[in-house]
Amino acid sequence: MQNSTEPLQPVDACVLRYALERHAVTRGHETYAVFEDGGRWSFADTLAAVRTMAAGLQRLGVRQGDHVLIMLPNGALGLQAMFAANYIGAVMVPVNTAYRGALLEHVITDSGAALAIVHPLAVGRILEVSTGALKRIVVTGDGLPSAVPEGVEIHDQTVLLDPSAEPRPLERPIEPWDTQSIIFTSGTTGRSKGVLSSYLHSYTAMNPATWTCTRADDRHLLHMPIFHIGGAFIASMALCVGASVAVVDRFRTDRFWSTVRRLEVTSVFLLGAMATFLLKQPPSIDDRKHRLHAVMIVPLGQAGPPFHERFGVDVFTLFNMTEISTPLISGANPAKPGICGRLRAGVTVRLVDEHDCPVPDDTPGELIIRTDDPWTMTHGYNGRPEATAAAWRNGWFHTGDVFVRDDDGDYSFVDRLKDAIRRRGENISSYEVEQEILSHPDVREAAVVAVPSEYTEDEVLAVLAPVPGRNIDPAAIIAHLEPRLAPFMLPRFIRVIDELPKTPTAKVEKHVLRSAGLTPECWDRERASTRVRRGRQTKEHTS
Repeated sequence: MQNSTEPLQPVDACVLRYALERHAVTRGHETYAVFEDGGRWSFADTLAAVRTMAAGLQRLGVRQGDHVLIMLPNGALGLQAMFAANYIGAVMVPVNTAYRGALLEHVITDSGAALAIVHPLAVGRILEVSTGALKRIVVTGDGLPSAVPEGVEIHDQTVLLDPSAEPRPLERPIEPWDTQSIIFTSGTTGRSKGVLSSYLHSYTAMNPATWTCTRADDRHLLHMPIFHIGGAFIASMALCVGASVAVVDRFRTDRFWSTVRRLEVTSVFLLGAMATFLLKQPPSIDDRKHRLHAVMIVPLGQAGPPFHERFGVDVFTLFNMTEISTPLISGANPAKPGICGRLRAGVTVRLVDEHDCPVPDDTPGELIIRTDDPWTMTHGYNGRPEATAAAWRNGWFHTGDVFVRDDDGDYSFVDRLKDAIRRRGENISSYEVEQEILSHPDVREAAVVAVPSEYTEDEVLAVLAPVPGRNIDPAAIIAHLEPRLAPFMLPRFIRVIDELPKTPTAKVEKHVLRSAGLTPECWDRERASTRVRRGRQTKEHTS
């Protein structure tokens, strides 16, 4: 019988510090990371870089269990910062580099971080909304601000990069159930919440035993941002299992295949929109000249068969969220369009009605989840006990997403119970967009809903009602939002009506607005800004 104190995975398998130290000793010369500029880290190099920055964090007062906010793009410094925080048992809190205004203020406050490592382009936005919670800010480049609020220390990156510095011993060993990260996921009826993930959760979500299409010696393309699990979890998982990553700043359609070839990528995660963009590129005699053996497309949509046929690579799909650990995954080249896969080992799911009672096959129901092993899903929302209790009611985690299960055991996504919107890989809280729209003096009511995108996933539609006696200019609304919201959150479509539809209890009936969709009077931001480019798409699509 297993001892109750024995971890379900060895600590040097799932805890980043110990896995890195093990690989640095046993295979130190082997490659962990390759970068766009030709740089390369072996496991020994990675350990040296991480220990240097870990010592710098300790010198700035970071202790085991503290939260370190990281606002950096993909790259060597981003990886170094995340891993250095974890090396000393601190919690990494990677934040969307596009955040600004009230949303950034909320995330900073909610994170509980006293220290931040930020890109020079972000420091001004942080100082604009600083409420005194952040005491120390390290800027990773030139351009330190001249004006700094009282009580805030600003440092340049040299404070973290002294190669002679050695980290102090840990206060206690790091355990698999300790919190490794807080990654913010979008709110639905309220502000964004920070998802608490343990080392065991992060490891379980994406290791080759879960992502059965991957191998322990894969090279994963790290093009999803490190403030998403598609970046942070993949980077951590690859390090733990001894795989490698090819790090690029972002997805680019026109450079994708040349990057895959040059950096010798063997496995890649693609959003459905990315797969669509690649399929729309002109065919090439080099389409099958690559080392990829597995491509994960999420959501799958209709892209699977044509992608497999054209590029000669096995296609897979799955369902996952920041809070969970890939409960559904497909086999190679699924023929059914739109499926999310079948239940993996170690997970129990149900499809239920609004009372948490199971529904029969072929009947839509909310997906709720439990895992066999502890700590292999989120252990809550940071500082939000009420939200944690609501998500875990009746002993099951509630995804808020509706699925159907067919007779073969395949699960297909139907719709979201939530009002969150997903646009090109970014989760958007309708509530947060609505709040910023309502700050415009001409807007009396605002509802933000998803409408289908031609590139899979969603586009953002804002339905607005004016203050009596005023008119709403859609272009003026966008101008008002640009300094307040990240670019991916800006509505593409705006519809103006006299009054929003409401229930008898005065709640906006968003389902009515979603059903109406894009009516003839909707204003299209992209068409308004590209009127002269009708027959030709000239702008680059990125995630």
